[in-house]
Amino acid sequence: MIVGVRGKVLYKEPSFVHVDVSGVVYEVFISLQSFSALSGDEVKLFTTHIIREDAELLYGFLELSEKKLFERLIKINGVGPKVAMAICSTYTPSQFAVVLNNKDITGVQRVPGIGPKSAGRILVELSGFDTELIISSGEPKSLSVAQASEALESLGFKKDKISKALSSCSAVDTATLVKEALKLLQTI
Repeated sequence: MIVGVRGKVLYKEPSFVHVDVSGVVYEVFISLQSFSALSGDEVKLFTTHIIREDAELLYGFLELSEKKLFERLIKINGVGPKVAMAICSTYTPSQFAVVLNNKDITGVQRVPGIGPKSAGRILVELSGFDTELIISSGEPKSLSVAQASEALESLGFKKDKISKALSSCSAVDTATLVKEALKLLQTI
């Protein structure tokens, strides 16, 4: 099982890169998030190796949290590697964690190739996975946003208004985020 590659980028496109690892060139499929973060000739990618009857495919990620999200998504019935990559291309792991936390079905449907039925299944299957994603992404603001969202939801505010208010806030810690969001929620 190939769990990572490190080498020189010989060729890249938005959906894949060719990586020369000691003379062996691997084609690794990547998300748009990883493509936009690629810089320089050298690259280190965490990979998921999928072996099918007709092909062996490598999917690569610059962040371990993105790999965890991808691997969790492909375990869902009806979600294959292409749809999982579309989700990883549309959202960073921390952004998708907020979508999951808010149970935002329209946010999931924004991903190309996902309809209402699939979006609902993804939200149900990934229930509770948002906290794991936030912690693995290592972004303290994302954790604070998730906690603030939960606090505001327990106060009776609607999820769509909460996410709209929190996206306008600039604070980093949970308490200040809640205070700022409460002020904004009065005007929404």
